[in-house]
Amino acid sequence: MYNNFFYLLRATHDGKYLAANIEDLDLGNQTFLLVFKEDYDALGYLNHHTPEYSHKFTVESVSSPQLKSLLPRWGFSGIAIVEDILLPKIKFSTID
Repeated sequence: MYNNFFYLLRATHDGKYLAANIEDLDLGNQTFLLVFKEDYDALGYLNHHTPEYSHKFTVESVSSPQLKSLLPRWGFSGIAIVEDILLPKIKFSTID
């Protein structure tokens, strides 16, 4: 069975994942897990936007089934796929 893999950034000091917090007037606060399609995109994102903190994160790979079970366990509303690390261009998707 073929699984897609995603790459996450996880803090080395407390184990928390890098996430985007969105405030919506209708839905309230929502937290989306930042995911990357390639490991080098995750590292590039850190090095471009916060080089002073890049040593405080590690890249973790997860398969699609693992990601689906990880979201509710950590209380995420969905995922935020980073499509362009320089702009950044991010596509948000909620849990169904």
